[in-house]
Amino acid sequence: MLKDIENRDDIYILIKAFYVKLMNDDVMRHFFIEFEQPEALENHLQILVDFWDNILFFSGGYRKNAMAPHLKIHKNKPFKKEHFTHWLSSFNSAVDELFEGEMAHTAKSRALSIATVMKIKISEQNK
Repeated sequence: MLKDIENRDDIYILIKAFYVKLMNDDVMRHFFIEFEQPEALENHLQILVDFWDNILFFSGGYRKNAMAPHLKIHKNKPFKKEHFTHWLSSFNSAVDELFEGEMAHTAKSRALSIATVMKIKISEQNK
């Protein structure tokens, strides 16, 4: 039986596993080239841990605009429906491989909400 997501350490484990999946996914890899160096990846993972710690545990540790960097990336490397599908599938797979329980379910639910909002914002930007 797997444990539930309980703290920042668990979030780090989840996000690192998730990024391994993304960086090894032929459809997604090109979005993550800038994180191929271990130091750059580690810095980015810490930002994501802050983000998810705030999303799951309302820690208040993330105060940036999460949408802004994605909209900037979209200008040079457009996000398509398949990218959102792969992103969500990779996230859910990482959660299911490592955790189970209420917070694991909440993480997957919030990831779906994030992907949905991002798709809407990007479609608005394309108008």
